[in-house]
Amino acid sequence: MGGGAAFATAPAEWKQLAEAGEPDERERMVLAIAAQAFDVGLRPAAPKTLIRRPPLPTLALPTLPTELRPQFRTALKNVMDDRGRSRLLSLVAGRGYVAHPLDWMPAASDTLPPFVYAPWIDWRANDAAARKSGDEPLTADNWDEFYPAARRVALTALRNADPAAARALIEAKAASEAAEARLSIIELLRVRLSADDVPYLQSLSADRSGKVRELAARLLSRLGRQSARAEGDDPVAELAGFVEQGKAGFIRRRATFGPAKLTSNAQQARRAELFEQCSLTDLAATFGVGEKEFVDAWQFDADGGSSLVPMIANTASDDIIRDVAERLLSSGLSPALLTLLPRLDQAAIRGVATSALAGGLPGLHLLKSVDTLEPGRMNTDELLSSKAFEELLAALASTNEAEHRRAPDALEIFGFLADAAAARAIAGAAIAAGFPPADAALALLRLNMALAAPPPTDRPETRA
Repeated sequence: MGGGAAFATAPAEWKQLAEAGEPDERERMVLAIAAQAFDVGLRPAAPKTLIRRPPLPTLALPTLPTELRPQFRTALKNVMDDRGRSRLLSLVAGRGYVAHPLDWMPAASDTLPPFVYAPWIDWRANDAAARKSGDEPLTADNWDEFYPAARRVALTALRNADPAAARALIEAKAASEAAEARLSIIELLRVRLSADDVPYLQSLSADRSGKVRELAARLLSRLGRQSARAEGDDPVAELAGFVEQGKAGFIRRRATFGPAKLTSNAQQARRAELFEQCSLTDLAATFGVGEKEFVDAWQFDADGGSSLVPMIANTASDDIIRDVAERLLSSGLSPALLTLLPRLDQAAIRGVATSALAGGLPGLHLLKSVDTLEPGRMNTDELLSSKAFEELLAALASTNEAEHRRAPDALEIFGFLADAAAARAIAGAAIAAGFPPADAALALLRLNMALAAPPPTDRPETRA
C-alpha cells in the first residue's frame, strides 16, 4: 500500500492467489487484495450511541413533482412565519401533494402542519421501530401500536364516523395515558360533541389532572350543563362582579350586560383570567337568564367583544357560536371574531374571509391568523373585485416606500386564498402594476398556478 514491492512479504494465502501472474501483475493483485482487506477487515465500528431509525413513512399523498420543487422551496423560504408555512403546506396538500422530505420536514413538536404529515411527526419524535401510520382503523387492541400524532388522526376519523365508538375507546384508554396525552385525547370529544358524551364528561370532574377537569367543564358547558363547584369555590360569583347589568329601551325595557369599567391593570388581568376559567352557562345562570338571552343582551361594542368572546369560543353551544359570529360580522369585522373561527364551519369562515377582503389590506392582515380556512378556493371575481385587491394595486403603483412594503405580505395571503385561475390573474395584475416578475413574493402565486390539476387520487382531509 506504501508503493514498494510486496509479493515477497505477502501472506501465503495471498501468494497462492497472485503467483500465476507476471511480476508486475502479481504486485497489482496483492495491492487489490490489500485494499479489500482494508475495506472489509478494518471497517470502523459504529459508535454505541448510533441508533438505527426505521425507514421514513410513506404519506397518504404523493410528493411534489420534481419540476415544482424549486418553486416550493422558493415559496417556503419567502413565507413570513410558521403560520405562513402552514398555509403553504395546506395549499399543497389541498391540491393533492406533500412536500419532498429533502425540501421540508416537520419537527417532532410541530402542531400546525396538515394532518397528512402526522406519520413524519411521529417518526421524528421516536427512535423505536415504526408503528401504525393511521391508515388502518384504531382499536383498543392496536392502540399502543400508534404513535400520538397518527393516533389523533385515526381517532378523529373514528369520531367523525362513529362518535359512540370513539368515545368508548377514549373511555377505555385515556385514563392510562400521562396527563398531557390524556388531555389531547379527551379534547377530541369536541368533534361531533353531543348529549351522549355527558356521563363520561361528568365523570372527569374527578380526574387527577386540573387541566382535564377544566376541559371537561368547558365541553359540558357547550352542551348547556352547569359545572359542579366545591363549597367556597365560586369564581363565577367573582366574575359577575366584573359584569355591568343595565336596562335599555324606552317602551319595552330589556336587560343589558357588558364589561364593567375597571380602574387598574390588575383588575383587567383578573377579569380576563376569570372569563377563561368560567363557563357561559354558569355566568348566565348567575344573572337568572339563559345563555342565549345573556349573549343577546351583551354589549359587544363596549370592548369589541374581547372579554366575552373567548368564553363563548370555549364554552358556548354551536348555535350561539353561529349567532355571535353573524352579529360581529354585521357590525364590522372584529379581531374578536378570529377567536370563534375554530368553532365555525367552512361556509361561515368563507363569510369571514369575504368580509376581511371588503375591509381592505387591514382586513386581509387579519386572515393571517386563520388556520381553518380551506386554501385555494376563492375565485377571480371574489378576489379581484375586493377592496383589498384594489388597495394592493394602489400600493404597488405608489411611489411611497412604506406602501410598497405592504405588498409582499398581501401577495402571500392572496396566493393562499386564490384558486389557480385567480392566482394567475393576480400575478399578472401585480406585474402589470410594476411589481418585479422575478420577485420571490410571487413564488406562492406561481406555485398555486402550477398546482392547478391535482393527481387522480382521493384526497384526504388535511385537518381534523
